[in-house]
Amino acid sequence: MDFNYSETWLAYSMLGLRVVMAWVFLQAGLAKLFEGGLADPLAWSSVGFLQNAIADANPLQGLFLFFADFAAIIDPMVVFGQILIGLALLFGVLFRFAALMGAIMMSMFWTAAWQGGLMDGFPVAHGYFVDSSLVYMLILFGLGAWGAGRIVGIDRALEETELVENAPALRYLLG
Repeated sequence: MDFNYSETWLAYSMLGLRVVMAWVFLQAGLAKLFEGGLADPLAWSSVGFLQNAIADANPLQGLFLFFADFAAIIDPMVVFGQILIGLALLFGVLFRFAALMGAIMMSMFWTAAWQGGLMDGFPVAHGYFVDSSLVYMLILFGLGAWGAGRIVGIDRALEETELVENAPALRYLLG
């Protein structure tokens, strides 16, 4: 089976997906950071969600209740993680690492939306199994696999540095 496609258009589509995913993370992180205005930049808290929004039938409810006890650590990780992931995706720097961290974050959001267990098919609020967090997670895995950070990104230049040439394992973080 042959696919006739333009590598140029493939690159444009990956760049477009990269920018869109960067926007998703930046918008979410900045909205959380400035929820309390400039006077209280870290007013956002995950505690209410973690303690009250996770369904009792969710098999991971205990994990999320545990996270609620450590909101002083979890909240800045979410806020600044989203901002840093968004910036890394936008500029194509340490792209594969950022895509992996974003996919892990999305997997946590996805599992938090489960309303039942395995026998219930893990239904989520806006679908049976698939929601936007799962879609974002899969897009990030795809972009990382394709090395989308090399397309008009800083990773292209970083991969040509002597440091990366001498430590090729760093390429797993770049791309």
